[in-house]
Amino acid sequence: MHPTTLIIGGCRSGKSRHALELGNAINTHRKLFVATCVPRDTEMHARVQRHRQERGSDWETVEVPMDLAEALHQQGPGMDLAVVDCLTLWVSNLLLAHETEPLAIDRQVSDLCALLSSPPCPLILVTNEVGAGIVPDNQLARRYRDLAGHTNQQVATACRRVIWMVAGIPVPIKTAV
Repeated sequence: MHPTTLIIGGCRSGKSRHALELGNAINTHRKLFVATCVPRDTEMHARVQRHRQERGSDWETVEVPMDLAEALHQQGPGMDLAVVDCLTLWVSNLLLAHETEPLAIDRQVSDLCALLSSPPCPLILVTNEVGAGIVPDNQLARRYRDLAGHTNQQVATACRRVIWMVAGIPVPIKTAV
């Protein structure tokens, strides 16, 4: 079975950098970067372009805002590694697309967790910890926080390894058995 790793932490904690460091330590040219971000403004477009250049030519990039499990199922078998960055943006995309259809979101999360039980290649998933903040002041933000937290719990359970990032320092909190 291929290894699965979840890297979780606060914003700007070094999650993405650490995921790429782990990926770049693998000497292969068959690396897949799965970007879930949908750039909606000029600054985010520039950020996406900068990150793409930072990854370099060893990484093939696909943009997958919604059907993550299906994309990994299709793209993963030919790869030596896939990095998904990030689950919290993916959850945001799902919520915006299926705000009145919670079962559609649950199905997407279940499909991802099922894939993690037998992944097509080694996977590293990046996500933001949302449980350390304050309770949001509006219903949509609370629903998002709850959905992201629930997704993180399910994915952490399904992954063999979980790393907590704190100030750029990786802290293993679940190790493969």
